Formats: sequence, C-alpha cells, structure tokens
Amino acid sequence: MTIETDTTTAESVESFRDRARHWLKDNLEQAVPYSGLGVPDDEEWPRARELQRRLSDGGFAGICFPEAYGGQGLTPAHQRAFTEEALGYEMPLALNVPTLAICAAAVLDLGTEEQKRAHLTAVLRGDEVLVQFLSEPRGGSDLAGLTTRADRDGDEWVLNGSKIWSSGAYAADYGLCLARTNWDVPKHNGLTLFLVPVAAPGVTIQRIKQVTGSTEFCQEFFDDVRLPADAVLGEVGGGWAAASRLLQREREAMGGTSPFISGARPHLGGEISSLVELAQSTGRLDDPRAREEIGAARAMTVVRNQLIAHVSNAIGTGELPPAAGSIVRLFGAENSWTHADAVMAIAGSAAVTGDPDGPGTGQISIDYLFRNASSLGGGSTEMARNIISERVLGMPREFAADRDVPFNQVKHGR
Repeated sequence: MTIETDTTTAESVESFRDRARHWLKDNLEQAVPYSGLGVPDDEEWPRARELQRRLSDGGFAGICFPEAYGGQGLTPAHQRAFTEEALGYEMPLALNVPTLAICAAAVLDLGTEEQKRAHLTAVLRGDEVLVQFLSEPRGGSDLAGLTTRADRDGDEWVLNGSKIWSSGAYAADYGLCLARTNWDVPKHNGLTLFLVPVAAPGVTIQRIKQVTGSTEFCQEFFDDVRLPADAVLGEVGGGWAAASRLLQREREAMGGTSPFISGARPHLGGEISSLVELAQSTGRLDDPRAREEIGAARAMTVVRNQLIAHVSNAIGTGELPPAAGSIVRLFGAENSWTHADAVMAIAGSAAVTGDPDGPGTGQISIDYLFRNASSLGGGSTEMARNIISERVLGMPREFAADRDVPFNQVKHGR
C-alpha cells in the first residue's frame, strides 16, 4: 500500500515538528523511566486509550492514516519527526503493536469503506483495540494448516476452534481471525479472515503465564460464535492473501519499517546511552571488554538504521518486493540479541542480584529470559530466511507433501 499525501498542501516536516514539540510540552506528561520488558500491564490499557484520544483531539493520531478515517494524511517523515519529539513523553505505546501497525494497517489495506470508517476511526480515537487471532495450539509455523473453522449458516458464519499466543487479547475489542471456510480445496485456498468481536457470545479468553511472570499472551476458544456476513475482511476464500498482507504489516512492525508506529520507548539495551549508563553504574566503563560490547552494539544499531532506510526506500520505489521487509525483520532480531547479550555481559553478576521490582540492574535477568522472543515475533527468523530466499532471491520453494492436495485429504497427526 502506498501512503497517499498531497505534497502541494501538506505541512512541511519542520513546521510539523515545531508544532508537535509545543503541543507535546503542553499536553503530555513525562514518561516514567523504563526498566522492564515493555509488556503492557492491566492498568496501561485504559491509560493508553485515554492518551490516544488526547492525540486524536490534538491532531496527532494516525499521522500516516488517511484523513477520511481520522488520521492526518501525512508522510512517514512526519511520523518520524513526531516520534523523535515524543521521546521522553508518556505515549500510548501499548497500541502500536498489534493494533496500529498491524491490524489497523491491514483493515486499511483490505477493508470495505464501511469497515474502514467504523474501525479505523474508532482505533485512532482510542475507542477500539485490535489484535490477531492467527496461531493455533497444534499448528506450529504452518499457519495455512489451521483447523479453526467457520461454517456458513444462512447470512451468518459460525466459528469454532481455538487460537493461541494472541498478545493483549484480554484487553481487546476485536480480533482478526483466520479460519477455514472450505475443506475441499488445498489448504491455502480455503481460508477467510474475519473481524471477531472479543465480547461475542461463545468467545472465551484464557491468559498464559510466561517464564517472566507476564500474562500478556492469551488463548482463545470459539464455541458456535455467530458472525454477520460483514465480519469478513477481504474476500471469502481469500484469507491467505489477506493473512499474507497482515503478516507483511507484522514484519514491518517488528523490523522497524512500519509508518504507523507512533512513539518509541528507549530501553536498556535498545539505546547505546543506556549501555553506557549501565557500564558506569557497575564500574565497568573503563573495562575493555565492556567497551567492546558497547561498540559492537553501537555498530549493529547503525547498520540496522541504515538497513531500514535502504530497504524501505527500495520497496517504495519498486526496486525490491514487499517481501524484502523480512530482511529488516531478520536483522532486527539479530540486533536485539546483540543488545541483550551486551547487557548481560556488562552487568555480570549484578544482573541477578538487584531488586527485580526496582530500577537498575535487577530487571536485566528477567528481561534476558525474554531474549528469544525477538526471534519469534512477526514470524520466526527461520521463516524470514525462507521468505528472503524464495520471494526476494528467487530460489526454489522447499518440498511440501500437502501442496495442491485438498485439505480434507491431508493426513494429520493425532
């Protein structure tokens, strides 16, 4: 999707930046210093909705979304300028992923005019939170092999099955749910994407406790959930194309190329200044090993930022296909690993001896338990490598025994 902006009448980036700087100072509070995983807690969701309404009232919500749906109709450069100015202010960061950068972007790509006006306007006002219902307990990385089903009943659809690893589902209003609507065709051809109200009768949500103590991830159960015809997002039977678009938006969000993310959270290991401060606080700033770790992390960050700019520009001009976003997603994971490892190497024993509920080094060991999440969110790094090889480099696809086989004839393990 190309972001359409009338450059002849659009406010200049510098004028917009100056206006944003003054508005932020007058309307938002300074953010509490960050020392944890960035996973929203239960209290953060209503606060995020309130802050999003504030942005909307001030004319800074959905900077790259069209004006017709409550956005500002401006360019990614305007969004970057706002994000830079907003650093240090309290922002509705919980809404960035998946609501804004993934789900709302997919509605913009795929939705009818009525769906866009209903849902995008509500999201940008802070009235709706959207999440993804994609992965299944038995599905692994084979998304197209899902077995959650939606059966037509007159003018309605009846949804049954289960989804898992849905971030923030307990706080959401709608989930973008991929379900099987035709079992007589190959697996990629029999899918449809639905907008499912989380509060609909028959939807049950259970939260999953992770090793870090977070309960952000959820599992959903659908028992005869009735959906109207206009709950379909995209085309009936066109769910794989719709999901592919959704996953492209997810890779953009995870790789740092999404134009719809607003605001950023500096965090330990994500900003070089934080690594320097950590080395100072642990008395290791003059330690050659610590300085090497800081230098390596800095080099990775510089390369990542340049890669984001290069790939984004190449996709925008058509020099690279949209699938090239997986290059940034893959490198972003490696960059995250480098930072996480640097934090642990610099902190040393202090990473496990501090107060986990307080600022400083006590949170590092808990954060480190979440290290490998960067290799899974937005699709695994192995999947990113497959996408790069097949869709960017043009290498042949790997063998699949169920390719072109009607799904009701595919053998399944018990």
